[in-house]
Amino acid sequence: MMSLPFYQKLHEHYDRSYRNKDLHTTMSQYQQEKKRSAIYTHGSTAYSSRSSAAHRQKSEAFSQVSAASYQQQASQASESALSSAVSRKTASAYDYGYSHGLTDSSLMLEDYSSKLSPQTKRAKKSLLSGEKKENLPSDYMVPIFSGRQVHVSGITDTEEERIKEAAAYIARRSLLAREEGVTAAKQSTVSQESRSMLRQEEGFEKSRKVAIREKAEHLSLKKTLEETEACHKKLNEDNLLHAPEFVIEPRSHTVWEKGHVKLHCSVAGWPEPRLTWYKNQVPINVHANPGKYIIESRYGFHTLEINACDFEDTAQYRASAMNAKGELSAYASVVVKRYKGELDETFFRAGASTLPPIFAVTPYGYASKFEIHFDDKFDVSFGREGETMSLGCRVVITPEIKHFQPEIQWYRNGAPVSPSKWVQTHWSGDRATLTFSHLNKEDEGLYKIRVRMGDYYEQHSAYVFVRDADAEIEGAPASPLDVVPLDANKDYITISWKQPAVDGGSPILGYFIDKCEVGTDSWSQCNDTPVKFARFPVTGLIEGRSYIFRVRAVNKTGVGLPSRVSEPVAALDPAEKARLKSRPSAPWTGQIIVTEEEPTEGIVPGPPTDLSVIEATQSYVVLSWKPPRQRGHEGILYFVEKCDAGTENWQQVNTELPVKSPRFALFDLAEGKSYRFRVRCSNSAGVGEPSEATEVTTVEDKLDIPKPPSTIIPCRNTDTSVVVTWEESKDAKELVGYYIESSIVGSGKWEPCNNNPVKGMRFTCHGLTTGQSYIFRVKAVNAAGVSEYSQNSEAIEVKAAIGGGVSPAVWPELSDTPAGLTGSRGGMHDTSQPTFKKDALLGSKLNKPSLPSSSHNLGQTEVSKVSETVQEELSPPLQKAALKGKSKSDPLKKKKDLAAPSPPYDITCLESFRDSMVLGWKQPDKTGGAEITGYYVNYREVIDGVPGRWREANIKAVSDEAYKISNLKENMVYQFQVAAMNIAGLGAPSAVSASFKCEEWTIAVPGPPHSLKYSEVRKTSLVLQWKPPIHSGRTPVTGYFVDVKEASAKEDQWRGLNEAALKNTYLKVQGLKEGVSYVFRARAVNQAGVGKPSDLAGPVVAETRPGTKEVVVNVDDDGVISLNFECDQMTPNSEFVWSKDYVPTEESPRLEVESKGNKTKMTFKDLGMEDLGIYSCDVTDTDGIASSYLIDEEELKRLLALSQEHKFPTVPVKSELAVEILEKGQVRFWMQAEKLSGNAKVNYIFNDKEIFEGPKYKMHIDQSTGIIEMFMEKLQYEDEGTYTFQIQDGRATGHSTLVLIGDVYKKLQKEAELQRQEWIRKQGPHFTEYLSWEVTGECNVLLKCKVANIKKETLIVWYKDEREISVDEKHDFKDGICTLLITEFSKKDAGIYEVILKDDRGKDKSRLKLVDEAFEELMTEVCKTIALSATDLKVQSTAEGIRLYSFVTYYVHDLKVNWSHNGAAIKYTDRVKSGVTTKQIWLQINEPTPNDKGKYVMELFDGKTGHQKTLDLSGEVYKEAFDEFQRLKQAAIAEKNRARIVGGLPDVVTVQEGKVLNLTCTVWGNPTPEVSWLRNEKLLSSDEHCNLRFEAGKTAYFTISGVRTSDSGKYGLVVKNSYGSEISDFTVSVFIPEEEPAKGDKKAK
Repeated sequence: MMSLPFYQKLHEHYDRSYRNKDLHTTMSQYQQEKKRSAIYTHGSTAYSSRSSAAHRQKSEAFSQVSAASYQQQASQASESALSSAVSRKTASAYDYGYSHGLTDSSLMLEDYSSKLSPQTKRAKKSLLSGEKKENLPSDYMVPIFSGRQVHVSGITDTEEERIKEAAAYIARRSLLAREEGVTAAKQSTVSQESRSMLRQEEGFEKSRKVAIREKAEHLSLKKTLEETEACHKKLNEDNLLHAPEFVIEPRSHTVWEKGHVKLHCSVAGWPEPRLTWYKNQVPINVHANPGKYIIESRYGFHTLEINACDFEDTAQYRASAMNAKGELSAYASVVVKRYKGELDETFFRAGASTLPPIFAVTPYGYASKFEIHFDDKFDVSFGREGETMSLGCRVVITPEIKHFQPEIQWYRNGAPVSPSKWVQTHWSGDRATLTFSHLNKEDEGLYKIRVRMGDYYEQHSAYVFVRDADAEIEGAPASPLDVVPLDANKDYITISWKQPAVDGGSPILGYFIDKCEVGTDSWSQCNDTPVKFARFPVTGLIEGRSYIFRVRAVNKTGVGLPSRVSEPVAALDPAEKARLKSRPSAPWTGQIIVTEEEPTEGIVPGPPTDLSVIEATQSYVVLSWKPPRQRGHEGILYFVEKCDAGTENWQQVNTELPVKSPRFALFDLAEGKSYRFRVRCSNSAGVGEPSEATEVTTVEDKLDIPKPPSTIIPCRNTDTSVVVTWEESKDAKELVGYYIESSIVGSGKWEPCNNNPVKGMRFTCHGLTTGQSYIFRVKAVNAAGVSEYSQNSEAIEVKAAIGGGVSPAVWPELSDTPAGLTGSRGGMHDTSQPTFKKDALLGSKLNKPSLPSSSHNLGQTEVSKVSETVQEELSPPLQKAALKGKSKSDPLKKKKDLAAPSPPYDITCLESFRDSMVLGWKQPDKTGGAEITGYYVNYREVIDGVPGRWREANIKAVSDEAYKISNLKENMVYQFQVAAMNIAGLGAPSAVSASFKCEEWTIAVPGPPHSLKYSEVRKTSLVLQWKPPIHSGRTPVTGYFVDVKEASAKEDQWRGLNEAALKNTYLKVQGLKEGVSYVFRARAVNQAGVGKPSDLAGPVVAETRPGTKEVVVNVDDDGVISLNFECDQMTPNSEFVWSKDYVPTEESPRLEVESKGNKTKMTFKDLGMEDLGIYSCDVTDTDGIASSYLIDEEELKRLLALSQEHKFPTVPVKSELAVEILEKGQVRFWMQAEKLSGNAKVNYIFNDKEIFEGPKYKMHIDQSTGIIEMFMEKLQYEDEGTYTFQIQDGRATGHSTLVLIGDVYKKLQKEAELQRQEWIRKQGPHFTEYLSWEVTGECNVLLKCKVANIKKETLIVWYKDEREISVDEKHDFKDGICTLLITEFSKKDAGIYEVILKDDRGKDKSRLKLVDEAFEELMTEVCKTIALSATDLKVQSTAEGIRLYSFVTYYVHDLKVNWSHNGAAIKYTDRVKSGVTTKQIWLQINEPTPNDKGKYVMELFDGKTGHQKTLDLSGEVYKEAFDEFQRLKQAAIAEKNRARIVGGLPDVVTVQEGKVLNLTCTVWGNPTPEVSWLRNEKLLSSDEHCNLRFEAGKTAYFTISGVRTSDSGKYGLVVKNSYGSEISDFTVSVFIPEEEPAKGDKKAK
C-alpha cells in the first residue's frame, strides 16, 4: 500500500505537538537516507567490475543455461550468479518502489537494514518502518516526502555525502564476502521472482574440482590477509597516509548521438581512495539504467563508460576520490552531437555550469521560437500555520519537442526555492506544483514560477499569506520567525529572529530561547528572564555537539507558541568546521569529536590583538579578538577581565570555565554602567600578558527602536486589494522590515496584512472586502524592537481602480517585486527594471514635494528642496489662493498681534531649462508675528513687451524660497509674482519681477548660492549661512568661497575669507572690528571654475547687543548632558529652533528638546562620536538672536567623564586596595580615599559575603587620613578569594577589589609564612646577610656572612661537606662579619659550605653550595681575577730561541690560554711551544725566523670573557731579541764543545812511600782536547818514574812508580781545545809508614 503523509490521512491540519517533534522528523529523514544509501550507492567503487559484469550476465546465467552446457558453466555461473543476487534484488526493489510510488524506507531489505545501515545510539527507528515511538501519539505520522533527490536537513553541509560514501564502503565489503552474500541473499525476501531464483541457485551442486579450488583460494586469501595484517602492524601508518591525487585526469569528449564514450582517470593515495562518478553534481546510479553506465576500477585506474549516448548525456562529469586524508575532484565535459543541426562546440566549452539543463533545439536544429502559456494558474493564497498548501499551474509549450522538458524554477521574493522537508516541487510533464507540507510564517512571500525552454522563458507570480495559528493561551503573542544561527564557535552560538506581527493585545515583554541537542528530543530553556533584543548568545554548549533552537514570545498573558526550529549548527569555530569538512568521517551521530594536537612544552602565549566590542545590549556584551601571534603549537585558552570605567580594578569574569574561542559573550553586567575589557591567553606554559583594554563601553542597547513610518497613502488596486505606500522611518538602523495592519472604518479592530516583515515602502494588502472602507497603519521592525504605529491613513473604499489596477506607468515593474500582485511576463532574458519611487505614485495631482538631493547634474529636473509640479490648465488668479488662506485663518482673526506677512522681494532666476525655470526670492521683511508657512507663485507671458494674464504656478504652498515652474514655452519671456502666507493669511504679492527668458543655460560654472543670512552676531564674529546654487553647472559643486567688505567700501575692496573651498554651507566669520558694518557674499565652485557671487547679505554691524546670552552646557546629578539657552527678548510668537551644523535637528532620535517660557534645553540621549559638531539655537520672530556651542572630541571626553562622575558619584580613591606583609607575618589590607566624612561607612566583603571584626579580622577606619585597614594574623587555605572594600559616604559610593587566587595567593601566603619564620629566627643569633663568596685581589676566595644579635657565648662553626673546618683565628664579631679565606682556590675546594651560629637563645645557619653551576660561576670569577692579574707580555732570548712570557698571581687549569700570531691561532709544534711554569705563562719560539715577526696576542679565557695581552715582535724588538738569541746560541755551543774534565780526579791523594800511585780521569771536548799535566804549576813530562798517558781522546792516565817523599806536591790536569780549556788541581801527599797519616786523608786505590 502506498505510504501517505499524515495530512492526507487525518483531517487535522495542525498538530500542536508538531513543533516539538521537528527533531523526530529530522532523525527519521536521516535513518531513511542511510538506508537508501545502502542500496543507492551512486556508482561508487563498491560496485566494481565483478558486480557490474554480474549484472550484465544475469540473463546469461539463468535464462540461457541449457542442461547440456550446465556442467561446463557451473562454476562460472554459480560464482557470478551468487555475487550478483544482492544487486539484482536491490535494483528490482528500487525500480519497483519508484514505479509504485513507495518511499525509500519501504524498499529496505531486512538484511540491509541490519548490516548496511547500522543505527546510532541516539537515533530511533523511523515510524515508517512500522515501529512506534513511546513519546508520540499513535495516530501521528511524520510528514516525509520522498523523491529521487531527498534533501535531508538537520545535519551538516557534507553529511549527506558522507552517509552515502560510508554506506557504499560497507556495501563493498559485504559484496566481496561472497559466502556471506550468499547467506544474506538466501534470507532476504524481496519478491516472488527473487525467491524462486534463490531456490534454483540452492539446487546447484558444486563439482568436487570447484569445491577444492575454492577451498584453496580461501586458504590462500586467509594467509595473505594474515601476512598483510602483520605487515601493517609493523608500519608507521602516519608516514604512509596521503590524500588522493589524480595521476591522470578525465578528458572532455564530443561524441555523435548513439555512440559511446569512455572517461578514464588514475588516482593515487593511501589508504586506497574510493572513487565516485557524478553527472551534473548528481551521483551516477548504474542500476537505474541497466547497461547505460559501466563503471570499472582496477589497480587505481578507473573508467566510466556511457553507452548509446543521447542529448541527455550532455553534461559535466566529475570523478571524486576520497580517503581518510581528504577528497579531490576532477572534471570533464561530454557533448553529444547530432548529424543535423549540430550544437556549437564552443557553446559547451564555456563550462557546464553555465549551460541550461535543457537546450532549445528541435530534432532538426534550433527552434525558431517557443511559446509558453500558463493555464489554471495559482492566485493569491491564504493559509495558516501548520496547514498544507499547493501552488500549481498547467504549462503549455508550443511547439512540443519530444524528449525535451522545460526547466522549472520556483522563487520566493526573488530567491530560488530549494526542496526541503518543508516544501517540495513536482513536475508531471505538463503541470508544475509547489507543495508546503507544513506552512510557516517564513513561507509567506511573493512566489514566482519561471518556465524556461532554451533561451525563452515565461513566468507567473502571486503572493502567499500565512496567518498565525490559534494561540494555546488566549491573548498570548504569536510565534517569532526566521530563527537563524548567526555566529557559532566553541563557547556560544548567537541566535537571531524576527518579532511577530501579532502581540496578542499586550506588548511583548521579551523572548525565551530553547535549545535541543541533535539526536535527542529534550528541549531546555536558555535564559531565565525574557530578552527584548532579537539577538541572543546561547552559552553552556558542549564543544563539537550540534544544536537546534526555537524562540517563544511572552507577554503579560503568557508564553506563545514556539517558532519553527532553526537549522542545526555545531558548537565549533568556523576554522575547525572548515577543517572537518575537508576530510571524511563516519556517518553522522549528532556529535562531532574534536581531537587536539599533543601539547608541547614551551611558549607562554602573547597578548591577543584587535580586541573590540562587536555588540552591546542592556543584557549582554559580545567581545571579539584575534589569537596572539606567539602561541606555540598547543591550544590556548582565554580569560576575560573587566573593570569599571575610570578605574584599574580588573576582575576576572570567567573564573570557572576558560574561553576556547576568540569571541565571548558577557552577562550579569549592570545596566547603564560603563566598563572596559581585556583578555589574557593561557596554556600549559602559563598565563600571558593582557591585551590592550577596549574603549569604555556602556551596557545599554546601542541600536534604537526605529521611529514609526510616516505619510501612509493607500491606493486602489483590485476589488479585494489596496496598495499601501509610506515614507521610511527616519534614522532607522538595521531595519528588518515593516508590518502593515488594516481596519474597517469604525470597527476598531485591526488585522495584520502580513506576518513576514516586508522591506521596501510599498505593499499590496489582499483579502479585503469589496465596498468596505479601510484605514491602514504601519510599524517598523529591527533587532531592538517594534516601533510605534504610524498615524492612520486616510480611509479608502476597496474597489478596482480604473483599468483594473495601478497604472504600469506609475509602477513600471510591479510583478517582479514582492508587493503581493499577480501577473505574468515573458521574454528572451531578464532585464533590470527601474526602481519604484514614491513620487511616481503621487503624481502631479498630489503635489508632493520632491525628495532633497545632495548633488545634481546639469539638465536634471529635480533640485534640492525645490518643489516641482506639472502645469495644468488656466487656474484662478492669486486672489483665490488668498481666499483659501483667509478661510483657514478665520478662527485666528481675533488675535490683534497677528498679521499677514509683507511681500517677498528680489525675485531672481536661479536656473533655466528649455521648458522650466527655477525662481528664488528673499523672505519678507515682516513676517506678521508668525512663522511663514509657504509661498504662492504666479507667472505670466510677455509677448513683444505686452504682459498676458496671470496664472497660478502652484496650488499647494511651497515652503522654500525657491521654486521650479515646469511646462513653460521655450524662448518665451515671463514675469513672476510671489506672495507669502502665515497662519494669519496670505500677504500681498510682491512687485512684478524682471522679465526672464525661458531658455537652456549652458554655462559651465555653477550659479550663485542663494538665501544668504547671518546670525550669532558678536563684536568680533558672526555666522554666515547660505543654500547651494540651483544651477550646479556642468559638474557638481565642490565648494564655496566667501567674500567680505565693509559696507561703505568700494567694490574693488572685496576680500576672501577662505583660501580653500568650503564643503559646508556655513562659515563662522572671525576677526571683525567692533562697530563696523559689513556685507558678505558667497560664490560656488566646480571643476569648471568659480561662479557668480550671490546676493549680498547685510549690512550688519559687528556688535554684541546688550543682554546677549550664550549656550551653556550642563550636566545634572543624573549625568544627563544638555545644552541650555535663555532669551530675554522673545515675543509671544517666538520659538526656539535647535540645529546641528546649522541643519535643524527636528525629530532627531539622539536629541530631546524641551522649551518653557524664555528657556530651552536640548538633551543628549546618548552623547557619542556621532554627536560631534556645532549646535546652535535660533530664536524666531526676533532680530536674529542666536548662539552656538562646539562639541569636539576633547569636549566630548570632558563631558562624558563629567556625566559619569555625576551619574555615579564615587568616593575619590587615592590608593586602591592593596595587601602587604607586616614584620611578624601579619597581613594588612589597606586602601586610602581622598577624603572621608565622619558618616562614612565601609563594608568588608570576602567572596561575595560580608565579614565583620572578630578574632580573625581587625578593622580600622581613619576618617582624617582616609585610610581603611583590615588585619589578619595568618593566611589560611580558606582565605583564598576576592576581597572588596565598599565605601558609602553619603550619596557617593566607591569600592576597591583585590583578587587573591591561584598563584598570586599562594605566593602571598608563602611570603607571609616566610616573614613569620623570619621574625622568629631573628629573636636569637641570626644572619643578616647569608653566606656568600668574594674573590680577593690576590685571587683568593673569601667566604663571608653578616651576623647580628650576637653575644660572647655565641659560637660560630664552619663546615665543608658536613665536616667541621678548624679555623685558627677567632671572630670578635665587632663588625658583625665572619669570613673564611681559601687560598689558591681550585676544584679540590668545591663542596657545600655551612656556617652555624648558636647559643642558648637558639641557632641559625647559612649554607653555600659551591658545586655544579655555582662552582663554575665562582671559578669563572677566580679565573677572571687571575687573568686580570697577568702582567704585560715580555721578551726573553734563550739559547734555543725567543720566549714571550707573562706572570700571574697563580695559575689554575680552568683558565684557558690561547696564543695567536697576526690574528691567526698558533699551531703548536716542536719549534713553537706554549706552557706554564708555576706563575709564568710562556710561548717558546725555537730557532726564530723572519716569519715569526708580527703581533702576538695571549688570550686568557675565564669561561665567559677573554682577556688579552699583546706584544709586537718586530723592528728593534725582534732584532735585539734575535741578536741575543744568536749570542746565547753560540755561547751554548761553545759551552757544549769546550774541553772539560768530566770526572775521576780527587782533591787530595795520600799514598805510602814506595807504593804505586795510579789516577784515571775522563775528559770531553770537540774537537778532542789536548791534555797536559802540571806539578807545582810547572809542566810535567812523562818518564819511567811518572808515566802520563792519554788514550782514545777520552781517558787520561797518571801513574807514579815507587812513590817517594819528593813526589809530594800540587798537581794539575790541563785540557784544552779551540772552544776553551779547563784545569783540575789535586794534591799528592806521601807518608812514611812509621808516620800516621793525617786525619781525613784517603788512600790511593
